[in-house]
Amino acid sequence: RDVLEIARVERPDAGLYDIFVDLPAPLVPRYLRAEVSERVAADGQVVRPLNEESARCAITSLKAQQVEAIAVSLIFSFRNPDHERRVRELCCRLFPEAVVSLSSEIAPEFREYERTSTVVINAYLQPVITRYLDNLVKAVEQRYGQLDLRIMQANGGSMSVADAKGRAVNMVNSGPAGGALAAAFVGRLSGDEQIVGVDMGGTSFDIGLIIGGQPHTSSEGQFEGYPVKIPMIDVHAIGAGGGSLAWIDKGEALNVGPESAGADPGPACYGKGDLPTVTDANLVLGRLNPAYFLGGAMKLDAQRARQALQEYVAAPLGLPVEEAAAGVVRVVNANMVRGISTNTIEKGLDARDFSLLPYGGAGPLHAVDLARELGMKRVIVPPYPGVFSALGLLVAHTRYDYVATVAANEKSVVPADLEGRFAAMEAQGQAQLLAQHVPADKIRLVRTADLRYEGQSYELNTPVPPGPLTAEQVRRVVDAFHKLHYQLYAYGSVDEQVEFINLRVTAIGLSPEVRLGVKQQDLAGTLRENLSGFAKETTKNRRSVYFFEHGFVETLILDRANLPPGATFTGPCLVEEIASTTVVPPGAQGRVDEVGSLIIEWR
Repeated sequence: RDVLEIARVERPDAGLYDIFVDLPAPLVPRYLRAEVSERVAADGQVVRPLNEESARCAITSLKAQQVEAIAVSLIFSFRNPDHERRVRELCCRLFPEAVVSLSSEIAPEFREYERTSTVVINAYLQPVITRYLDNLVKAVEQRYGQLDLRIMQANGGSMSVADAKGRAVNMVNSGPAGGALAAAFVGRLSGDEQIVGVDMGGTSFDIGLIIGGQPHTSSEGQFEGYPVKIPMIDVHAIGAGGGSLAWIDKGEALNVGPESAGADPGPACYGKGDLPTVTDANLVLGRLNPAYFLGGAMKLDAQRARQALQEYVAAPLGLPVEEAAAGVVRVVNANMVRGISTNTIEKGLDARDFSLLPYGGAGPLHAVDLARELGMKRVIVPPYPGVFSALGLLVAHTRYDYVATVAANEKSVVPADLEGRFAAMEAQGQAQLLAQHVPADKIRLVRTADLRYEGQSYELNTPVPPGPLTAEQVRRVVDAFHKLHYQLYAYGSVDEQVEFINLRVTAIGLSPEVRLGVKQQDLAGTLRENLSGFAKETTKNRRSVYFFEHGFVETLILDRANLPPGATFTGPCLVEEIASTTVVPPGAQGRVDEVGSLIIEWR
């Protein structure tokens, strides 16, 4: 009953220095948590049959409290789900109005706290998601007729509406996952498969790694401090966005974020709020065009931005307002650099081996400064960065994930047994995709396994070759684990015994190919012209813009809509578009590639 409160008997990382920080309160208060009498052993054998009277009492009690949803999480149900299924049958009979989620279906793997947390989040979201999807389907069908509507998942794949209603937890953080998927897609088109994708919007800065052309994924994540035991694209978020507030602490040091002005009232320059933000700082530094925000649909109040920075930053620090604005940008850049460094180093990676792909409305404003600080050599600004995550939803494949816990030592695993478990999950995945009209030749099945050294608490997900598995292939999987462990922790021991904990299968239904279209223009005449002639066609105007180490510089302003594939440009310049602005500092060179991305490099 108290597994949600006991959790892992540890305080959050921030509690190491802040005694007032605590874990978030359980999503379900104790009076709404009930026990039933039953017990399944670790091997799946029934030790004590389900006492159905205790289950009826629990269900009746919850019904009296008028709950909307019930989460069922019984000990070792991932080994034997019969008791959970029987509880659901009783719920449907005694309390048919409630939706029911089973941990043996949502997260069928060991670790009861994480499994329980995941199924509770699923149950918590399910009624809301169901109502939302019903309304969405109705609205879409009224406008477009019958469609095969797909819903984005946190794992980077899509699923049917029917599946989404039962697996609401899979939609957690699906928006950021779409951005990482789009970053991988555009990176491959631009010939780069090692990408750090960064989404800087109004409130947060989301960091996703693209390794070998694919987003980095994890089988364990968190949502608002609660563990979620589902495969997720690994996106790390920090409080650094265009709306992040600039403030002075008691030690008279400048801070930026994590608090944000949000959409309402928003930055001071939006005309409602009075507190200074990163957007206000960029406007004061000339990096934003007050007359061309959102393509001119919204005017920015530059004087209000100056007043906010003067009152809350410049005056307390005794600085000119321009220096205060530059300080705000420096601080938020430092926060973002630290976030990227942490996210790469913790995975045994070097940021210098990656290109930076920024998106979100504010991402291209800061991208080159961040990349230079990190020792990167290339920035790829994709087309339409302000709405870039939507592209990820478009290119997402249909995807379903399956898991089976084995918890066996490498010496005791039988390849035929592993093969049987993999084959069963693959058959389930194929059947689910075929039922959704995915052609057989568009189905891909991927095997992995969670391995660890004997005695360790957590595992590493390791690739497994397609079957049938042999003893030699099992040995290769173990060797791959040793190498992966060394890459991440600079430590590996081939003498240690390795345990197979979970087997995983990802079933993918390939979506139709998506191609990015760009304006086809006759480049011959344009490329024959010199820079001044070219600038006449693409330049909007010039204005004074602040660049670090240079101060304010008279800067060329280019309109991205008029930059065709093959066009080149040299900093200092700004490239403006409807929902974003790219800052190209002195010493940087840029070009437009064949899919419309801005490729910016420097020496």
